Amino acid sequence: MASSRNLNRFWEWGRKIICVGRNYPDHAKELKNAVPTEPVLFLKPSSAYVTEGSSIMVPSYSHNLHHEVELGVVIGKGGTAIPQNAAMDHVAGYALCLDMTARDVQDECKTKGLPWTLAKAFNTSCPVSEFIPKEKIADPGNVKIWLKVNGQLRQEGNTSQMIFSIPFLISYISEIITLEEGDLILTGTPKGVSSVQEHDELLAGIEGIVSMKFRVDRPQ
Repeated sequence: MASSRNLNRFWEWGRKIICVGRNYPDHAKELKNAVPTEPVLFLKPSSAYVTEGSSIMVPSYSHNLHHEVELGVVIGKGGTAIPQNAAMDHVAGYALCLDMTARDVQDECKTKGLPWTLAKAFNTSCPVSEFIPKEKIADPGNVKIWLKVNGQLRQEGNTSQMIFSIPFLISYISEIITLEEGDLILTGTPKGVSSVQEHDELLAGIEGIVSMKFRVDRPQ
């Protein structure tokens, strides 16, 4: 796919990160949320990106930071109201992603009926792997993703467990928010989310495709 920009470094210039919440039934249940009948969407700014070699920083206002491992979809061709049957033509590739979540802050926001921005959009809240070209993942609807904390397996799931498929999500999102080249869609996390502490080491992977490692730090 010819591109005016280097999609291999989408995090340097991509304009937005669109996240899908509660897209795995078991994760919705573990947080005592109803399983949704339509996608739950929220946004992260591009300043949330962090790549290997840099640390995930715990926000100063949070004491319960959770990991959520997800398959990310990198948009290669923009569009509005993209039909499902053409949705995959708009995908350039993928990335393994973490949706770092200040769970204590999110719980407070939910209680007060407030947006989740403080819980989800802080700097370093979106760690990403290297770009994975589209042809490397034959079926994004059947991909095993996993995450370990200090060598202990915490999350393991398959994208076949997602409530809403990638073509459906691309179509649904693009009806509301025009998708642009370099945008990233986070497709939700399987069960097993848990708290991480300063100095923890997170290792996450897509089986047979990619892995990435991040350390957790707290601002001094």
